[in-house]
Amino acid sequence: MSDTLVRIKRAILSGHYAFSEKASMELEADGLTELDIVESIVNAVAIYKTIRSTSPYRQQLREYLHIIQGTNLEGVMIYSKGKLVQEAGVETYYFLISSKKTL
Repeated sequence: MSDTLVRIKRAILSGHYAFSEKASMELEADGLTELDIVESIVNAVAIYKTIRSTSPYRQQLREYLHIIQGTNLEGVMIYSKGKLVQEAGVETYYFLISSKKTL
C-alpha cells in the first residue's frame, strides 16, 4: 500500500475530511452517505490514479488529485476523487471533490 494512501486513510479515520458541494450533490444523487465514502476509502487497496489538478482555483502550483475506487461494507463500488490539503506545511485533511457510485 502506498504511503499516500496510508496518509489519506489516516486523515479519513481521524475525521479530517470535507466534501465539496459537487461531491455532496453526487452523494445525494446516488443515494450514498458520507459513511459509504469513508468505508470505500478505508477498504481500498490502492490509489487507482493520481492526476495533476488543472483547476484555476488550486492553492499551490502543483496540486495532485487522487482517484480511489473501493467498496463500502455492503459491496457497492464507489469512486472518489480528492486531495490532501496542507495548512502551514502540515497535512490537515482530505478534501473530496467527487464521490459517486462506479458505473
